[in-house]
Amino acid sequence: MRYAFFALPLIALVALVAVFAFTIDRDSSLVRSVLIDKPAPRFALAPVEGLDVPGFETATLAGEPTVVNVFASWCIPCRDEHPLLEALKADSGVRLFGINHSDAPENARAFLAELGNPYDAVGADRDRRVSIDWGVYGVPETFLVDAEGVIVYKHVGPLTPRAIVEELLPAIEKARS
Repeated sequence: MRYAFFALPLIALVALVAVFAFTIDRDSSLVRSVLIDKPAPRFALAPVEGLDVPGFETATLAGEPTVVNVFASWCIPCRDEHPLLEALKADSGVRLFGINHSDAPENARAFLAELGNPYDAVGADRDRRVSIDWGVYGVPETFLVDAEGVIVYKHVGPLTPRAIVEELLPAIEKARS
């Protein structure tokens, strides 16, 4: 009995080391979403006040594949990612919607005025409720919704050229076919 008491911590340590060993090469940017292959949550977002594009809602996502990007003016990685979104829009012609996360309208307008507005629609999510429903961990995050309104792809963190070429563009092409 006395040996079992001393063996328990050793067994726990071996189990913990085994868990780390099996997950050490896991892609840390991969955050699985329970929403993949499920319909987009029900929501309605008003437009950002003073911006010349509309807000959007769940029904707006149906009809054609749509990239939904969650961003904020105070988010430094969003600033870094923004030129890639503009290039994605120009090169692929995909419909691009933005969820402006927890931002004052004047800040969102200034951000898009400075960097350009690649979005076809931008919804104001000032209370973060819609972001929570979408399972957003932080900004930026990017989703692809197919023509039936089903979320088929999620990228956590700023998009990179590699992620766009190897993941997002193939997902867009698959959603278009």
